[in-house]
Amino acid sequence: MTGSAFPRTDKRTLANDGDALTFCSTCAFSQACLSQGMDKRALVDLHMLVEHLGPLHAGDHIFREGDPFEAIAAVRAGTVKTYVVDPDGREHVLGFHLPGEVIGLNAIDGEHYPCNAVALDTVMLCRFSFPKISLLAAQLPGLQKHLFRLLSRDIGQASLLAGDWTADQRMAAFLIGMSRRLATRGFSSVRFQLTMARTDIANYLRLAPETVSRVLKRFQQDGLLQVDRRELELTDREALEALAAPILRD
Repeated sequence: MTGSAFPRTDKRTLANDGDALTFCSTCAFSQACLSQGMDKRALVDLHMLVEHLGPLHAGDHIFREGDPFEAIAAVRAGTVKTYVVDPDGREHVLGFHLPGEVIGLNAIDGEHYPCNAVALDTVMLCRFSFPKISLLAAQLPGLQKHLFRLLSRDIGQASLLAGDWTADQRMAAFLIGMSRRLATRGFSSVRFQLTMARTDIANYLRLAPETVSRVLKRFQQDGLLQVDRRELELTDREALEALAAPILRD
């Protein structure tokens, strides 16, 4: 593969929504730091490692399969899709990464990124040199533990839909999973936008695109949700939770 990972983009458009003491609302590492009783002022070393990148626009690649692994990145705004392309040219969606989530973790065990990462809309990133953050994590047990937790969560999400689940269960699990992930970062858990195409959702859920449309239509007819193009509102979250329970298991 040619080209460097994490393209340099215009940084002037990125404003910090934290301050001298508080973290950005979508900071992927704030939970680990706050649990250790550390505020932003106590983490000057970590803050100095951050490189703000963006905006990247829909279709811009953050890294491509085979690029040298140098860094992980936290999504600060927008949605990132990770995917691979098989020898026959077919795309396989691995996941969708929302604000506060980290991409590049699956490259830790190798010297190259094992997949592609592309912006689905306007994306802002915080880039962390992995060699440098590894050294810092050795000094901050809370940060090291959080990195392991993020890696474990990434692996868990990748295997989430591997079972023999129905289309309704898969779609419910996808929607409830999105809802929970957004809620942890302070966004609405019942009203959100599906920034990914229906074909991408179908690919990720291992369903046909027409099945995804049919299930969403049936969910709407049954009063479980309302859909207006990409805008979605969960109107019966309890019913969706019940459908998703066998997959999410909590």
